[in-house]
Amino acid sequence: MNQDSTNSKTPKTQRGRETRGKLLAAAETEFGENGFHDASISGITQRANVALGTFYVYFESKEEIFRALVAHMSELTRKWIAERVSESPDRLTAERRGIQAFMYFVRSHGNLYQIICEAQFVAEDAYREYYTGFAEAYRQNLQHAAADQEIREGDYEVWAWALIGMSVFLGMRFSAWDDSRSSEELAGSVADLISAGMLPESRK
Repeated sequence: MNQDSTNSKTPKTQRGRETRGKLLAAAETEFGENGFHDASISGITQRANVALGTFYVYFESKEEIFRALVAHMSELTRKWIAERVSESPDRLTAERRGIQAFMYFVRSHGNLYQIICEAQFVAEDAYREYYTGFAEAYRQNLQHAAADQEIREGDYEVWAWALIGMSVFLGMRFSAWDDSRSSEELAGSVADLISAGMLPESRK
């Protein structure tokens, strides 16, 4: 879901984009700390340090900014990861770097899981789009890697969802719940699983 589809009041000026960004950043904290139902528009504007009326220049309602926030979090996450895997020499390196980047992102955005999990019940279409957007981009990356003979042929849609699922729960367990283990160590362990599988050498 792109920005225009979640909000018809897309700002045209840099100042407008900055103000909208401040509102989204404030909404991330407000929804993450209080949940959708207890969060308030006034709470968002107070956190953003803008007048209450300014909110309605950019969003019609609490639900609209929540939907926009889910799309915004998806965009931020994908951009963050893409920038950190773009120079990878091969797909396995990209997988390792991508997992490490995702773990770091989750640790920097502690409200991410709260917001996305709640979206399943508040705005299911936005919730589905959050993951299907990731999955389609992932599928295309795997397909390109296969074309370059970096990975073998397979069902790339299924692989994409499986790999995303692994990252989601790794981020939950080792970032949202407990971030004591290094992201480098965790990414290396997952990369080993992806590259070597689970069978012992004697059975390969």
